Amino acid sequence: MNLLNNDSMNLLETAVQASSKRQNTIANNIANADTPGYKAERTVFRHQLAEAEKQLEARQTDQRHIPFSQNSGSMSPEVKKRMDTAYNHNGNNVDIDHEMSMMAENQIYYNAVVERLSGKFNSVRTALGSGR
Repeated sequence: MNLLNNDSMNLLETAVQASSKRQNTIANNIANADTPGYKAERTVFRHQLAEAEKQLEARQTDQRHIPFSQNSGSMSPEVKKRMDTAYNHNGNNVDIDHEMSMMAENQIYYNAVVERLSGKFNSVRTALGSGR
């Protein structure tokens, strides 16, 4: 059994990377809130569910059971521009209030994932006898 390179740790690592990418996209939107013609971007991670699904160990013990699907999706995040709106007279569509709330939500998510990752490391430390 590998304590540091297992499905749970890999999934948490992916979640941290996804949150970091989303934070960069939101920060870029906020930085360009006054840029004429700038269109807000959002980061979409459609592959997250597929990746989590792949990492789960499903056992089909009977042929009549529904097979556990192995979706193959894009493993890199998609950054999409919102082209259908314009909030400012200069063609910019960054809604600063929305971006700030998305940043706060993403920060809470990031902190939760990092806290869980820290708990995993503490469990490993305890298992090795150096934690109490």
